[in-house]
Amino acid sequence: MRFKELYGHEKPISILKNAMAGERIAHAYLFYGIEGVGKRTAASIFARALNCGGEDPPCDACASCRKAAHNNHPNIITIRAEGQFIKIGAIKELQGRMAFRPGEGKRVSILEEADRMNAPAANALLKTLEEPAAGNVLLLTTARSHALPMTILSRCQHLRFAPLPREEVARFLREKEGLDAAAAAALAAASGGSIGRAIEMNREDYLILRNGILEHLAQDDPADLLKRIAFAGRFGTEREEILERLRILRGGYRDSLILRETGETENLMFRDRAGVIEAIATRLSGIDLLHNIATVTTAMNAITQNANKPLTLETMLIKLT
Repeated sequence: MRFKELYGHEKPISILKNAMAGERIAHAYLFYGIEGVGKRTAASIFARALNCGGEDPPCDACASCRKAAHNNHPNIITIRAEGQFIKIGAIKELQGRMAFRPGEGKRVSILEEADRMNAPAANALLKTLEEPAAGNVLLLTTARSHALPMTILSRCQHLRFAPLPREEVARFLREKEGLDAAAAAALAAASGGSIGRAIEMNREDYLILRNGILEHLAQDDPADLLKRIAFAGRFGTEREEILERLRILRGGYRDSLILRETGETENLMFRDRAGVIEAIATRLSGIDLLHNIATVTTAMNAITQNANKPLTLETMLIKLT
């Protein structure tokens, strides 16, 4: 895959291309932005470009690019979390490899979800950033840059990968996923600018889940706490599945607020469910909707930080207006 095949992100791509053209490659980059927006893809393309032997790198044709395409390039290393964290052992192994200059090209180490480093791993990485070895480039990707220590942030060049315009997400879904224009537009509107999220939502079980949550909001009775607590049991037990449901919940309140205040459906995430959104908007005031959006956001932040999941969900549902 080449830079021109990425959807959107012209600014960070231009910065990377100019750095290569001027041979001003930083020793460490932080690619940050929401989940599924293209950070890891961009990091992989940049890693290949730094080792490419052809013109307009990466060329996807030279020996180096072919090795990278088969995931066996000796100069490109990817580190991911083992379980919940990236542990110090992985960073120590990386440091061992970085102790020697690569024979040719640049050794590029990609740390996916760098915010998942535990404290010992982050401290070990800091030493590498303070004393960068020649011929090595570190690429950190994260959707939670605020969770990284300031000492690490200050030693990286930051490249923001902003949420993509709806039109760009819809174009990807039409061209790469084969969706018709109406389906692509509906998913793009709900994706929040994330191609990865749009792909995840292109599942029948997601649409059933989404519609069930929105129907619950339309019929919710604040006085029926037992029903609300029972509803918490439908959020699952794993962090990602809980966050997916909370994003739908927050999106329902967000759409209801927009519809209530503007009377227009064009900017709704779930505009294909405008009738249900209107029912929610009719039942709740603008202040109620703002309160509920803030309450769900607080719960999402708590779940992200590994708070007690059942307690967080039950507390949130009790607090909802």
